[in-house]
Amino acid sequence: MREAIRLARIGLSEGQTPFGACVECNGEIIASAHNQVFAGNDSTAHAEIIAIREAESRLKSIDLEGCTMYATTEPCPMCFAACHWAKIKRIVYGTSIADVRALGFSEMTIPNTIMQEMGGSTMEIIGGLLLEENLSLLRDWADIPNRKIY
Repeated sequence: MREAIRLARIGLSEGQTPFGACVECNGEIIASAHNQVFAGNDSTAHAEIIAIREAESRLKSIDLEGCTMYATTEPCPMCFAACHWAKIKRIVYGTSIADVRALGFSEMTIPNTIMQEMGGSTMEIIGGLLLEENLSLLRDWADIPNRKIY
């Protein structure tokens, strides 16, 4: 999670939103990213999506079974679905969708637990890891004048 936070801070310094993610398999981080929505003019360039693409490329497989996704914030429905389809076994996140929605992001307020239930997923979901560090990241972003938001 600390690597995801570090990457999110790099993203902040580059004018991106405060989100980072890492894919861990067998105790090793095999992929990591920060949001690049504005850098690439790509509304799907969320940290989790980029990390999944990188992990699948590295493993030469779309099957990430046994891997864990660490994300600074609870994955949005798009990112959760990508984790589900990649067969990621566990999502561990810091802040919740409600936390970022309170800052003005147009997040769909569908918690991962509801997505899990709707999709029949057996994925383990753990929230609140390093919560204060992740909340600090969001506060730092909120303090940036003229910050971009989507």
